[in-house]
Amino acid sequence: MEKAFDLIIRGGTVVDGTGAPAFEADVAVKEGAIAAVGRISGSGAEEIDARGLLVTPGFVDIHTHYDGQATWDQRMQPSSWHGVTSVVMGNCGVGFAPCRKTDHDLLIRLMEGVEDIPFPVLAQGLPWTWESFPEYLDALAVRRFDIDIGAQLPHAALRVFVMGERGANREPATQADINAMAAIAKRSMEAGALGFSSSRSLNHRASDGAFTPSLTAAEEELSGIALGMAAAGRGVLQFITDFKDPDEDFALLRRLAERSGRPLSFSLLQNPQAPALYIHLLELLAQARADGLEMRAQVPGRPVGVLLGLALTANPFTRHPAFEPLADLPHDQKLAALRDPAVRAALLTPQPPTRGPLMNALHRWTGMYLLGDEPDYEPTLDHTVAAMAAQRGVDPAELAYDHMLSDGGRGLFYIAHLNYAEGNLDPSYRMMTDAGTVPGLSDGGAHVGMICDASFPTTNVTHWTRDRTRGPQLPLEYIIQAQTQGTARAVGLNDRGVIAPGYRADLNVIDYPRLKVARPEIAYDLPGGGKRLLQRAQGYAATIVAGQITYRDGEPTGALPGRLVRGGQSAPVAMAAE
Repeated sequence: MEKAFDLIIRGGTVVDGTGAPAFEADVAVKEGAIAAVGRISGSGAEEIDARGLLVTPGFVDIHTHYDGQATWDQRMQPSSWHGVTSVVMGNCGVGFAPCRKTDHDLLIRLMEGVEDIPFPVLAQGLPWTWESFPEYLDALAVRRFDIDIGAQLPHAALRVFVMGERGANREPATQADINAMAAIAKRSMEAGALGFSSSRSLNHRASDGAFTPSLTAAEEELSGIALGMAAAGRGVLQFITDFKDPDEDFALLRRLAERSGRPLSFSLLQNPQAPALYIHLLELLAQARADGLEMRAQVPGRPVGVLLGLALTANPFTRHPAFEPLADLPHDQKLAALRDPAVRAALLTPQPPTRGPLMNALHRWTGMYLLGDEPDYEPTLDHTVAAMAAQRGVDPAELAYDHMLSDGGRGLFYIAHLNYAEGNLDPSYRMMTDAGTVPGLSDGGAHVGMICDASFPTTNVTHWTRDRTRGPQLPLEYIIQAQTQGTARAVGLNDRGVIAPGYRADLNVIDYPRLKVARPEIAYDLPGGGKRLLQRAQGYAATIVAGQITYRDGEPTGALPGRLVRGGQSAPVAMAAE
């Protein structure tokens, strides 16, 4: 006999994504959508016993960089290990379309520098079966994934495509250039781009040191592109800027939102050089929203930090002259050499001065934490390398050396940089509780050798609703709503992020007491054997995409129901008035 439903999740505690109080119910799924919520008497072709477990919408991560990985891989790990069922890539103005054949290496170098994805990985992995942005979407549309993927039109690629070397060199765009970019933006939105992204950050440079092509783009250029999107009636604007002149920089973003009528979001973090600036920007944002503009800030729920380790891009001894002969050795040979007492003695001699904020941070022991098997993302100052060395009566460099070699050379260090100027996450709390913000900035798929923040969605749940001891927590319903309905609506994906009839059946079944992130680890599974940081999670009993179970207890089932999402999606008819 044919079953009434494809899947029923029985007896779980439903946190439905709207912010409403949790309730106990069954959730039935049919043909990829939620069919019923409540007490369900019919049977399902497959059923999950969720008694004692949470049932939430799948998480929607709107700030990732899977632009390359999506062309060669079917699993968007690590994000799909963390309850994420939809991602948006093409952020920060970088990506691989549109692109002429002559500019392949230029865009690869830019992604290598901005997002720390090695040139050989991208050179071997990218099939380059496209030139235009619609052709890039077509290439993705025939692929199958473990999650849904949405793409944005990146400004750097667009500028180089239209202007060639002039665009790469950041020369001013002519009116003809602007018209061409606007036309491509319009066609890209009509073809299914979720939006357009741009960077105005000095930190974004190609691997050869060149600034990102969009850095100094004039307001006329940005307005032209935004108006091209307006002509299509589709798409969101996404920006990252340093806010060196905060009032004028914000005013520019505001004018773009006003002129285009398109939703706009920007990255917001606490900068240790201007620790109170984020508060001022939140005030400007609140005024813009009060004036009727659809503007938001994307904010992280933990520090944006850098990981150091022997197998990673950098470690505390990377710039020491005695380390240079070892730098390119295979891991096992490097580890054996570092265990030699003579090598140890050489590396523990004082290091020469280094240049640049990152290089200086490599031996700033007062701002470096040991990262254990159960990572602490709100560590106290007594857990810095300097403090722990003082407690043990040893030199900080010696303690760091021993930790780096521990566990077969897998010992990790964590430099909590942005969002941690006060040594706690009170700034994150202030940002996350603002009505104009949504969770973001996980950078899933990027920074493969120094950062592993794709686990943000899991940390947001565990730290803010259950584990935080150094300040106020947040209601579970609040966090779930923020990274489901909140993020989905921010990019126009109104068909998901809520557990109610008619919505897409993207769901998580979570063993809440067991939920936690693991220590980041290195895998050598990128094209050409390239390495990357990965981070697993524990406690996701099941993750479901379009009604199909994609993961059970963190392991893939083989189902690949994820697809390219073309453009914004409407809410179910019965729910459109919500």
